[in-house]
Amino acid sequence: MAALSDSAAPVSSPEPWLTLVGIGEDGRAGLSPAASAALDAAGVVYGGERHIALAAPLTAEARPWPSPFAGAYDEILARRGEPTCILATGDPFHYGIGAEIARLVPPAEIRTFPQPSAFSLACARLGWPLAECACLTLHGRALTRILPHLQPGSRLLVLSWDGTTPGLVAALMAERGLGASRLTVLEAMGGPRERIRAAAAAGFDLDGIDPLNTLAVEVSAEPDARVLPLAPGLDDAAFESDGQLTKAEIRAVTLAALRPRLGERLWDIGGGAGSVAIEWMLRHPAMRAVAVEARPDRAARIRRNAESLGVPDLAVVEGAAPAALAGLPPPDAVFVGGGVSEPGLLARAAEALPSGGRLVANAVTLEGEAALLGAFSETGGALRRLSVARADPVGGMHGWRAAMPVTQWVWTRP
Repeated sequence: MAALSDSAAPVSSPEPWLTLVGIGEDGRAGLSPAASAALDAAGVVYGGERHIALAAPLTAEARPWPSPFAGAYDEILARRGEPTCILATGDPFHYGIGAEIARLVPPAEIRTFPQPSAFSLACARLGWPLAECACLTLHGRALTRILPHLQPGSRLLVLSWDGTTPGLVAALMAERGLGASRLTVLEAMGGPRERIRAAAAAGFDLDGIDPLNTLAVEVSAEPDARVLPLAPGLDDAAFESDGQLTKAEIRAVTLAALRPRLGERLWDIGGGAGSVAIEWMLRHPAMRAVAVEARPDRAARIRRNAESLGVPDLAVVEGAAPAALAGLPPPDAVFVGGGVSEPGLLARAAEALPSGGRLVANAVTLEGEAALLGAFSETGGALRRLSVARADPVGGMHGWRAAMPVTQWVWTRP
């Protein structure tokens, strides 16, 4: 048999030097022998003050996280090849530091010893199937991010920011007609301070809640509760508006034409009330959007709508397009709801798209329609006219009142 050439020699994988150890409220007693051995073998151990106290006694040098948190990353990377340990709560890869570290250090150089996550512990205490629960965090996140998850009959597991989070969630739910929902607060699970208490959202009166708590929510909705539907086309009344709003029926067709896909970014140009960008983001927590609006008062209104409808991460850019598009992160899809007739706008939006990116533009004016006809003639795509009529009172009876027809151009970049 011929000898292997040097180019065919196997490449050895780097040895793991960084260990992530999940630790619970029971401290060292809850660690596996392998996790304890890795902790003892480290030259330096990073972690929060609480984590370091739980892991005591340590033979290694303990380095509490600095502020800002990321200030330690260069230190950690400088120790490459030297035994180093990072302490984390429970499972480091479930809303923990693990994902951030894995972006900096190749997985082959990391060993991880996870403990049960707070979500797993909560389900074990309550007898809930974890796979049927929505798991989210409000730790360092806007409270309104919970709104899309508040579906009747659903179960939520929520990592709290501190001891005030359960009361704030209860007040938010009661205000939206979800006051009969049951909230269970699970404090310091797995340790000697563990405590479990429950109360309805309406009249929530639990006090002295430990900052380290997980909130379990069983959603119960009153008939008139304000629940965000799962389908596109939110009622127009859900948005604060000065009239510059893509109406519900047209909005639903527009979202369908934009064809949202997981994790994609939308440019909503001429945002108005921000309704299309907001509904885009409501399709999935991973969706991203930028609303571009020239008028400051409308831009402020978009921010308020995004906050009240559970997508506070919507980015809002004040400025007139196409100039305001410079420097924006590239889109996967573009909606032009205002300024369609602005010279160069449609061409600039089309140029920004990658192959397979979608452009949808709506117009109600003759000038806007002329711009769409020109774009259709030049580059193809699909052109359609949408018309909606709603029943309105006419004296003591009712009749159809037609809204202005909307011309819609849909184009996909080859």
